[in-house]
Amino acid sequence: MNELDSLVKQAKQLFAACSSPAELENAKAQFLGKAGHLTMLMKGLSSLDIEAKKAQGALINAAKQTIEQALNDCRQQLAQAELQAQLKAETFDVSLPSQAMSQGGLHPVSLSLERIEQIFTSMGFDVAQGPEIETDWFNFTALNTPEDHPARSMHDTFYVEGGYLLRTHTSPMQIRHAMAHVQTYRDRLDAGQTMPEIRVIAPGRTYRVDSDATHSPMFHQCEGLWIGENISFKDLKVVFTDFCHAFFENDHLVLRFRPSFFPFTEPSAEIDIQFPDGPLAGRWLEVAGSGQVHPNVIRNMGLDPERFMGFAFGMGPDRLTMLRYGVNDLRLFFDGDIRFLSQFQ
Repeated sequence: MNELDSLVKQAKQLFAACSSPAELENAKAQFLGKAGHLTMLMKGLSSLDIEAKKAQGALINAAKQTIEQALNDCRQQLAQAELQAQLKAETFDVSLPSQAMSQGGLHPVSLSLERIEQIFTSMGFDVAQGPEIETDWFNFTALNTPEDHPARSMHDTFYVEGGYLLRTHTSPMQIRHAMAHVQTYRDRLDAGQTMPEIRVIAPGRTYRVDSDATHSPMFHQCEGLWIGENISFKDLKVVFTDFCHAFFENDHLVLRFRPSFFPFTEPSAEIDIQFPDGPLAGRWLEVAGSGQVHPNVIRNMGLDPERFMGFAFGMGPDRLTMLRYGVNDLRLFFDGDIRFLSQFQ
């Protein structure tokens, strides 16, 4: 056995005896390091003639490749052994049930808004959306609320720069929706055709300076409007009664229209409901404001109040949600507590 064969044999034996990557790297240095056996043999080639240098260099390179292959094989073996040891030390029972992944869902108020939209669209109402940052004209003046009217202070309005405000109700959509379609209505009237009725609801976020168990600075409202040539207070009572029966899935609810005041309707009424059974049985609960649309409001829509009339109502989806699910504190809906919200999934 020549010197190179002996070195290859020694390297394989030494590598195989190593029990850790650190020992293996130390063993590698004895043969392939700067002062290793093969490195010294390569340096010794300088004293040989060209032909002998080529022949001996080829043999040394072959021995080096064999040693490097043996080194890599031992590295893989040590890595595999380390992995197996780690798996044994960190074993877990794969038969144990996994942690349940919670499934998200709509917020309870969003569920109520969807329900409101479904019920009214089934009655032929359109759904309109509008800006939450409103002008004073749309929010107050166009709705028959002059500058010195007490209703402006009643709303506790959030005013912002530039003469704008955060809308205190979705009632401005009465004016915006009608004005967006009034030219079409006039064209049909000029052509001797019947004007299509304005039948729309406007759900959305609104803002007032108020916060307690039944009020929030940000809350939801749904405005309703029906304008035509022969729309009376009787139609309001029928529509809203049918809506409440459908929303609460209870045909035995009793509704009461109680005289009130709103600048944009005349006559006006608060709408109360009474549940026939359950924890709220026998109590009158206010759910909406309503009334016959004031002639000035119809005029601001660009329509003739001598010819067109109708009703409007405004209700709070947040309050309807509280009544539907038996929640006694409005703030729970906006605290973001998953324990509370997950009950509605």
